[in-house]
Amino acid sequence: MDELFWRVDWQGIFMPTHSVLELVIRASLMYAVIFLLMRLVLKRQAGGIGTTDVLVVVLLAEVAGNGFSADYKSVGEATVLVLTILFWTYLLERLANRYPTLERLLRPQTVLLIENGKMLLKNMRAELVTKEELMAQLREKGIDDCSQVKLACMEADGMISVIKKS
Repeated sequence: MDELFWRVDWQGIFMPTHSVLELVIRASLMYAVIFLLMRLVLKRQAGGIGTTDVLVVVLLAEVAGNGFSADYKSVGEATVLVLTILFWTYLLERLANRYPTLERLLRPQTVLLIENGKMLLKNMRAELVTKEELMAQLREKGIDDCSQVKLACMEADGMISVIKKS
């Protein structure tokens, strides 16, 4: 059993074979590209992420995987890539919380869908929300007619919040 343990290439598992700086630069560039593409391409849907959105994310991850590193082979290299991605995620969240201008660029804004009982069709089209989807969301909140709604908004997380008329 000891012989099997010592046959393992422990150095090959943990020691990077590529420059750590190259890995950080690759991960940073791929993070930026994927972040921008997802902000531009993915649309929120009533109630959350749709099947198409999940498919796009999975395919992006698969295709982008090779861009993160030129054939990395060690756990150490994978760790550098993961830490770089987590670093950028943390940094952007911190900056978005500190600077409102940056927050508007990094996070989707709330979009008004109903105002004083009237559906705002232009906003609904921009968010790819159909009348049927919006009415389904209202019914889930116990509202059967949009005339009962003071405001309905698509929130940044894709959920619809509703304020009833008093």
